Amino acid sequence: MSENIKFIQGNEACVEAALYGGLDFYAGYPITPSTEIAEHMAVRLPQIGGKFIQMEDEIASIAAIIGASLTGHKVMTATSGPGFSLMQEGLGYAVMAEIPCVIVNVQRGGPSTGLPTNVGQGDVMQAQWGSHGDYSIVAITASNNQDVFNMTVHAFNIAETYRTPVILLFDEVIGHMRERVDIPEKGEINLVERLKTQIKTGVDFHPYLPREDGRLPMSDFGGVHRYNVTGLAHDMWGFPTNDPQIVHGLLRHLVDKINNNVQEITRYKEYCMDDAELVLVSYGSTARSALHVVNNRRKRGERLGLLELQTLWPFPYSLVKEKCAKASYIGVVELNMGQVVQLVRNAVDKPERVFLINRIDGVFISPTDIRNTLRVIQGKGM
Repeated sequence: MSENIKFIQGNEACVEAALYGGLDFYAGYPITPSTEIAEHMAVRLPQIGGKFIQMEDEIASIAAIIGASLTGHKVMTATSGPGFSLMQEGLGYAVMAEIPCVIVNVQRGGPSTGLPTNVGQGDVMQAQWGSHGDYSIVAITASNNQDVFNMTVHAFNIAETYRTPVILLFDEVIGHMRERVDIPEKGEINLVERLKTQIKTGVDFHPYLPREDGRLPMSDFGGVHRYNVTGLAHDMWGFPTNDPQIVHGLLRHLVDKINNNVQEITRYKEYCMDDAELVLVSYGSTARSALHVVNNRRKRGERLGLLELQTLWPFPYSLVKEKCAKASYIGVVELNMGQVVQLVRNAVDKPERVFLINRIDGVFISPTDIRNTLRVIQGKGM
């Protein structure tokens, strides 16, 4: 077998992709079902000269990667369930201070300690709304290990392009499933490197002044420039301010740099959508079962299609509206009580035609589960 072809877990594919994307610092705390990321990273990262450190908890983990990112490193941490909750204050700090970093959340059943070894997709809303205040975030996912690799590299590129934290929102099935992964040669996937300031002295240095294209250059903290970093509302020099005009401009910048670039950030896949009368919308591991149903029903002459979302935040409302415009019915397949289904209803013209196909018991939703729900819906003539 070629060295570029590996048969590995989704968690391991995430590690390999992070290294491909330029990761050189990882801090984390082991927690099921993301623990293999820390274990694999502890072996692989030192092999390429990077730094791995196990922290005392998840609060310390996100604080550590924030500090390392400020000094010029590409950084990542990984967690699950309760650990992701503990990281929310640090996540908000990274948003406000515009610090690029990648946070992996391998979802499990919940809330609280919940079902540590079982699958769930209940953290979609938390990914956007878990921290406080007005902000926008990027959260992306995948349904197979090759896409785990690609989306992890995409996460690092997005983090560096927009100076923002990016959440990789995988789930337990994807994290623990083993599949073939083809590791691309260096250069096959374009990598976004950090945009450094070209100013040589600190006289005219404004650490929070975006360029005309919206990108915000960085200077390594502890390098040639001395500047202030704070979670408070701040001016272009990084110093706290209560000036309403400056605060308004800052918050608009934090949201607009993400929401105005939805098309560039969004990734998705579609299957048999051209003539689909019934469209399934899904993401993560549940999209695998949805695709099985689509392929099976197509052989019987039924017009089903699948829209697989790989970007969950910012939610691609326009894309969903466009792709589902001709559908008579839309079924949203997910492992929660209905989180993305609400977003889909907000996106389409006929929300009453959108229904939920789900499980919430920690058991992976099967093609049979989906087919049974479709029979009920079609029998009622919705």
